[in-house]
Parts: sequence; C-alpha cells; structure tokens
Amino acid sequence: MERIAIAAVVVMTIVQPAFGQVPSPGRVGLTVEGLHVWQERNDVRIPPDSGTPFSIVDLIGRAATPSIRGELTIDVTERQELRFVYAPLRITGRGTPASPIAFAGGFFAPIPTDAEYEFSSYRGTWRYRVYQGGTWTWRVGATAFIRDARIALAQPGQAAEDTDVGFVPLGHVSADARLSRRWHLAFDLDGTAAPQGRAFDFSATVNYRPLPRLTLSAGYRTIEGGADVDSVYAFAWLNAAVARLGVRF
Repeated sequence: MERIAIAAVVVMTIVQPAFGQVPSPGRVGLTVEGLHVWQERNDVRIPPDSGTPFSIVDLIGRAATPSIRGELTIDVTERQELRFVYAPLRITGRGTPASPIAFAGGFFAPIPTDAEYEFSSYRGTWRYRVYQGGTWTWRVGATAFIRDARIALAQPGQAAEDTDVGFVPLGHVSADARLSRRWHLAFDLDGTAAPQGRAFDFSATVNYRPLPRLTLSAGYRTIEGGADVDSVYAFAWLNAAVARLGVRF
C-alpha cells in the first residue's frame, strides 16, 4: 500500500495550488484506487482436453492481496466523456496440491508448489450521458478491453505457465446518485458475455467531495469472468475492498 500513499501525495502536491484558483471542477479527472483483493473462485484446466482441473483458491487460499488501479477521464463535450484505465493485478502464493496436476505441458507432484495469477487490463471507454435528474445521472457507452493474463506453477525441477493477451469489446453502464452537495453514490459496470466466455467488472462506491476538485471514495469492486475455448479453460471471481482519491484539473 506504500505505492498508493506515494501516488496520493504526488497528486495532492500537483493540484493543491489549483484549489484556491478555480473553484469549479475541471474537465480532466485523475483517480488512484487502492484495492484489497481476495479470490472467491479461480478454476483452471490447461489445456482443456488433457489438463487437470484444479483451483488456485484451494491451492494457495483466499488471503487478500493489495493492488492499485489508475483512471483518467476527459470531458469531450457536455455529455460525452472518455475514460482510460490501467488495472494491474498479481496474486501469488504457495500450497500443496491434493493430487498430481497436469498443467500447460508440465506435471506437478503433490509437494509444495508456487502459484502465480496475473490479470492486468488496459481499457479505453467512450460514454454518453443519457439522463440527468435531480438525483440520478446515467451514462452508457462502450469499452475497448485489452487483457494481459498469466497463470504459472513452479516447484523444484518443474515450472510451466500459460499466457494470454487479447482484445474484448465490452458494454458500459455507469450511474451517480446525488445524496447531498458533498455526498453521492457511484456505480460502474463494464461487461459482456458470449459462448466462449465472459467478463464483468462492477464497482459501487460512496463518494465525499470536501473540495470542488477533490473526491474521496470507499466501496466494493467485483471482477468475474474467463474463457472456455480449445486452448484454455479458466474462470475467476475476485472481490475487493477499495479506497479512491480523485482530483480534477
């Protein structure tokens, strides 16, 4: 979590002079999100026809992992907005399989085994405000999602990994509910589903704005999805408690 604290200090140092100069929010937003991530499900069989089904959760447990996420938003017009997200994620641990595992061309005996799960994403979203009322604001759009995934196992004398970089188009829906001048709720969803797999990323946060250009948030994020194709079977469900710092320029 030290990286989150350092990033927050840097952001505040940059934008602090602007608070006294321009009281209204700017058109560009920068948000740093710290996450405490734990696994609910992480099932793997690689390759699907000859690999051994196993659970990374059963192998290394559900211990929470810290992570960080960055988001940049740009108001293009009064109703249109662009959003860019960088969301790296890496979960590691050690455990002993209950039985031998055939994985990605390797064979792993039931002895202490290191496991690594990476799922980093790069996203670009266009969204359009379709409704704005006294309380609720709704936006819809589309997200270009690039995933950079890796699953690896290692033990003395044996190591194997499977990597996957790919593009997936996602639908996007977001909403804000204004509770008072300083408090509001925010909901955000990127997602799609197809016979080959699915991907969903949903967040819900409570947001407080102590200054016109500063927002503090806390809430929950869940990420679920995976693929069932000829080369890989992998589905994960991750949950996270989140804290966010957002500034406008």
